[in-house]
Amino acid sequence: MTAIRIDGKAVAEALRATIGEAVASLNVTPGLAVVLVGEDPASQVYVRNKIKACAEAGIDSFHHTLPVETSQADLLELLDRLNADASVHGILVQLPLPGHIDEQTVIERIDPAKDVDGFHPVNVGRLSLGLPALEPCTPRGCVILAQSVQPDLSGLHAVIVGRSNIVGKPMAQMLLAENCTVTIAHSRTRDLAAMCRQADILVAAVGRPQMIKGEWIKPGAIVLDVGINRIPREDGSGKNRLVGDVAYAEAAEVASAITPVPGGVGPMTIAGLLRNTVIAAARLAGEAVPGSISR
Repeated sequence: MTAIRIDGKAVAEALRATIGEAVASLNVTPGLAVVLVGEDPASQVYVRNKIKACAEAGIDSFHHTLPVETSQADLLELLDRLNADASVHGILVQLPLPGHIDEQTVIERIDPAKDVDGFHPVNVGRLSLGLPALEPCTPRGCVILAQSVQPDLSGLHAVIVGRSNIVGKPMAQMLLAENCTVTIAHSRTRDLAAMCRQADILVAAVGRPQMIKGEWIKPGAIVLDVGINRIPREDGSGKNRLVGDVAYAEAAEVASAITPVPGGVGPMTIAGLLRNTVIAAARLAGEAVPGSISR
């Protein structure tokens, strides 16, 4: 068996096209404010990509770059202004923040209705209750990718390796909503390999390069690799290459479908951010969320 390679770029492009159509159907132009504190190179790249994606989808973007020494009070003051700005429907503060700023305090200062990262406790709580919420982008992207090869996930056993607030926990809630049986595994799980072999859907989100081996995969499973790790190239060039948390070549011989790294889950995150911005704009404007992106 050779697994289907789930092309995250293609799925994300299709979703972004749908988002563009949804934007055109609204009576308001969605606006996304992105706040970057400091000059972290990786964060700068992410922010540029988000701004470009907004422009392509017809979404207004507002970019706020603050010096690394910006105080927490000044950052919170900016968030208060963005919360009150009717042209801003989504607010994203690029993480990580400098050490002198408390990330949770910042997350909780964002209006839950504009929390397009889906990290505010109100949205976390609503997700857990099965109520409409702005959902974290990466796990929602994973669900969409799984459904691209298996539209009905009902009854499948999903094992999520990793219990972070960003991926693992919300992933569990979303898969429960799809009527999966869900197990969350983590660093204290006994016999992790045996647990993984029970999964019809295996989600790897631990940040350890190629930790999950092919022999850990149940034949025919769907494997969603959220990990992005840099390891040295084998050619001795001193350069790095990107790998996931799953040993891809091994797993692809056993699984029915698998996401590559790069080009799998990653492209879905920005698409999910655009989707959340459009959903937030519709709700704040009192309009119906376009059905094409409502789930």
